[in-house]
Amino acid sequence: MTEVNAIERSPSMLKNYIEITKPRLSIVVVFSSIAGYFLAANTYEWQTLVLLCIGGYFLVGSSNVFNQIIEKDLDALMKRTQNRPLPTGRVSVKNAWIYGVIMALSGIYMLFLINFATAFFGALSILLYAAVYTPLKTRTPLCVFVGAFPGAIPYMLGWVAASGNFGIEPGTLFMLQFFWQFPHFWAIGWMLEDDYKAGGFKMLPTGAADKGTAVQIILYTIWTVMVSLVPVFGVTGDLYMTPYSAVIVGLLGGWFLYYAIKLYKERSNAIAKKLMLVSVSYITLIQIIYVVDKFIR
Repeated sequence: MTEVNAIERSPSMLKNYIEITKPRLSIVVVFSSIAGYFLAANTYEWQTLVLLCIGGYFLVGSSNVFNQIIEKDLDALMKRTQNRPLPTGRVSVKNAWIYGVIMALSGIYMLFLINFATAFFGALSILLYAAVYTPLKTRTPLCVFVGAFPGAIPYMLGWVAASGNFGIEPGTLFMLQFFWQFPHFWAIGWMLEDDYKAGGFKMLPTGAADKGTAVQIILYTIWTVMVSLVPVFGVTGDLYMTPYSAVIVGLLGGWFLYYAIKLYKERSNAIAKKLMLVSVSYITLIQIIYVVDKFIR
């Protein structure tokens, strides 16, 4: 029996396999899909919700598994990731591949049971994340642009699961989450700049936590806020928001933009961390407000 196999048969084996799916991140992503579903559906089917939740988790989890397999040696170089199951050998690469493939195929099948379009976009997100975004992280800062595509799919995926088609409504949800990812991930890249450099990752648009990166964070934050307000103008089909909710969304956008500007002025890791936390709160609250607005109007 090899040392790795002995480790994988330890009582913590289940915890290791859950850990490599990045459960907190995966749950957040599934939450956005659920929000998209409730925005679109006129009648709610618990079977569809269960398939969307489990299938969505499997897809996101498998993407994270593939990401960690590819980056195993680089993760070992960074303090933030060096104790993950793959770099430490608590899970072998071979078993991680098997695990990831089973999760991916199971997730795609579950989404296919909802409708073909949902399965298609789900499979596309895995392909873009694992096969395109992940290899680009050590090559070019454009990786964030590429990664924003699979990262924006889950929010619109819920709408597609409910409606069976892609139109202006899920397209708007896609755009909102697409633009949001730039300030979010650049804030992470800013505060973890040294760690990412140790692993050879090129995450910041200028290659450094500098004034140029801060300017781009502000610009993408503005675009995010602008897209979040588009539904109030009645130009996005069945996706509509009342003026009352738009005021709240606008205030949240101002909160988000405040920290983006503050980062430009102070250019510190402490503010970058606050911006990252604000960005997570912002997108979560926007999703909740959109859904609540639908039910109260």
